[in-house]
Formats: sequence, C-alpha cells, structure tokens
Amino acid sequence: MIKRLFSMVNVQSLPDDRTARARIRDEALRLFGNHGPDAVTVRHIAAAAGVSPALVIRHFGSKDGLREAVDDHVVRIFELMLSQVSHPRDGGDSFEVGALPTLAEVVTRVLPPDSAIPAYLGRMLLAGVPAGAALFRRLHVLSRQALAGLSEAGWAARGTDPEVRAAFLLVNDLAVVILRTHLADVLGVDPLSVPGLRRWGAEVLSIYQNGLKGIPGEEA
Repeated sequence: MIKRLFSMVNVQSLPDDRTARARIRDEALRLFGNHGPDAVTVRHIAAAAGVSPALVIRHFGSKDGLREAVDDHVVRIFELMLSQVSHPRDGGDSFEVGALPTLAEVVTRVLPPDSAIPAYLGRMLLAGVPAGAALFRRLHVLSRQALAGLSEAGWAARGTDPEVRAAFLLVNDLAVVILRTHLADVLGVDPLSVPGLRRWGAEVLSIYQNGLKGIPGEEA
C-alpha cells in the first residue's frame, strides 16, 4: 500500500487531501516555514487558502490548533517516508548507492523541490520552542521504529545504544534536508539531486561501513 501511494503522488499533500481543510493546512505550512508561526496570522492563512478567517477557526479552533494539525501532517509524511527507509528495496530504478534507501533519497522522491516541509522543519526544530521539541521527539520515535525494522530485516544492527543510534541516523538525514541550499553552495551540486545523492551517498556509505579511517588503499 505504501509503495503504491508513493508511486501515485509526488506532492507534499497526501492523495486524499483536496479539501478546504487541507488547503488551509498546506498554506499554513508554507507560511509558517517561510516566515515563522509568530509572524503569520489567521487572516494571512485564510487569504492564501482562499477562504474566510471564520472557516479557518471552524476547522481548527485557533492558530495553535492549526499548528498542531500542521505538525501532525508533517509527522505523518515522515512516518510514511521512514517506512520506506526501514524496509529493503524490492527492485526498481533507484539511483542511490546501496540497495537500501536513505531518508534524504525518499524525501527527494516524495517531495517536490519547492515543498514547504524542509523549511518548516528547519524553522521549528531550530527555534527552541516547545512545539519544535515535541516534533523532534515524534520524529525520533519514528527513527527508532525504522531502526528496529532495519534490524529485523538484517540490514542494520541496533547497536549498544539504540536511542543514540536512531538519533544519529535521524539528524544526519535531517541535516541534508534542512541545509540543502548551503550544502549545494559548498559542494557545487544539490545533495538531493540524482548526481548529488550519488556523490553524497557514496561517501556516507563508506563512512558507515568503514569508519573515518577508511579501508587499506583508500586515499588518506
């Protein structure tokens, strides 16, 4: 079902999200990501979604309620993406280095380049606000579940401290998503493009497999 879902859609909204409520939520996600939740009013969101402020309140109760709905939506998207990461690939025209997709690769497949989700994640996770902390805790739970799935499939070990390992894997991939433009600037290639993922993935896989000291014969 998950595989079929991702083959059907490459947008930040899920395929059944064509309602006024979903338009309001998606516009709130975009505006919150671009300007920060504190700078955005219910009127701004209503105007962007083409609805009245009263309809926003009717659907979500308040701006705080709308922020919670945006968080729930982002976590749901990442839950689906992490489900892809936690299961070995069964074939297809994948372009990543290994047979197992990374979160960064799945983000590239699922989200369009102009998706508001990376900007929203970056702003919320780095703002030091309770909502950001709660969002990261939820993402860490999903990362632990993904690591458990990899372990059960024989693709990864849980390690001596699964909590730390899950956090390490999560922040590595989140950094690529959130710092995408900065990485593109210093590397000369978008790390979430096809050539960028090949280049980034090769080095990350080497580090994961062989450590920073590399293997004999590798350039020191």
